[in-house]
Amino acid sequence: MWTRRLVAVLGVLAVLPAGCDRAPAEPADEPLRPQWQPLTLTAPPGVPGRPLLRDAVACAGRWYVVGGVADAAGETRPAAWSSTDGVSWTALRLSSSSHYGRQHVLYAAACRDGRLAALGAKNGGAHGNPRTGTWSQSPGGELREASAPFELYAGPRAVSVARLAAGPAGWLIAGARVDGAAVWTSPDGERFTIREGAPELAGDGRGRTVAYDAVAVSSGWWVVGAVLPPGATAQAPLAWSSADGRAWRRVALPVPDGRGQAQRVASVDGAVVTVGPVRDGFGAWRLTGGEWRRVGGFGAAGPGVSSVGALVPAGRELVAVTGDGRGRGLWLSVDAGDSWRAVAMPAAVPDGGNTAVAVASQSDRLLLVADDGAASRAWSLGLPTIDR
Repeated sequence: MWTRRLVAVLGVLAVLPAGCDRAPAEPADEPLRPQWQPLTLTAPPGVPGRPLLRDAVACAGRWYVVGGVADAAGETRPAAWSSTDGVSWTALRLSSSSHYGRQHVLYAAACRDGRLAALGAKNGGAHGNPRTGTWSQSPGGELREASAPFELYAGPRAVSVARLAAGPAGWLIAGARVDGAAVWTSPDGERFTIREGAPELAGDGRGRTVAYDAVAVSSGWWVVGAVLPPGATAQAPLAWSSADGRAWRRVALPVPDGRGQAQRVASVDGAVVTVGPVRDGFGAWRLTGGEWRRVGGFGAAGPGVSSVGALVPAGRELVAVTGDGRGRGLWLSVDAGDSWRAVAMPAAVPDGGNTAVAVASQSDRLLLVADDGAASRAWSLGLPTIDR
């Protein structure tokens, strides 16, 4: 059973028996309303400007927030912050190695053994395409841009460099090239090798593929994304598994009308769960006994393009960030994706434009960072200990 402390902090939740499969459940109408505590992130060194908070991550007793700073003229530079308690924050020292690296905004982060790595990008060049690169933390704590050939992430074959994951097998980036889904792998988070055109992972006669996110598991990696079948007008959700990032096995995720995307994936309490937009809102799939099953559903289709911006474990819970064309939303699942409950955010954030919401969790604390297009802010929330 879930403890009464969870009810006290996040509101009244239905008590559900653990370990059984259920049909997708509709969330309660009234959102949970936790007591968010505002945080202050120290201004980074350099020209004063507006912080651009884009992602957050935590591991091994360390917390990190990444993003950038925009000055009064609109010029950007990368920025990152760290904390040992999730409350008091300091700006990291950064060292760039390229012209565009000095202008990067860091948009995705991962950490392993307390060490941070991040993806950064800045639009530029004749066509205004993203100039993407990777950053990794030195033993002394400095975040350094890694030198890389131009066409490793950009060039005529580039499509997207989406998310970064870390685990026992190393580091992995999920994205896409002109021939479909691709990954980049690294043993140290600094030097990445591209894996494009891989059988099952890349597009083929079954359609064009794209990878959106990845998670490390004990057996290697799971990557999630979608495929656009020949002649189709909508994508269908996919997942891929690999022990080494080289050879991949493809799995089609079940969806009633064949439409949807698997956009974010996380490992929680021994289960792998992925979430993405479907025709009528958002769907969740869980890997059970080696088989992916559609479990929960939540939210509703908005007026614009729906998306999942984050999915993170918070103890034995899952927290998802979504966008429905109107605004960003926060959702909580206490049963590995079977049922979901809306959570009131500390401030409204519109969907689209230069906005972002990200979450991270560690121990008994949840961190939320948000940029509403005018200002960036951060909050924390203490979570209770949860027993089954």
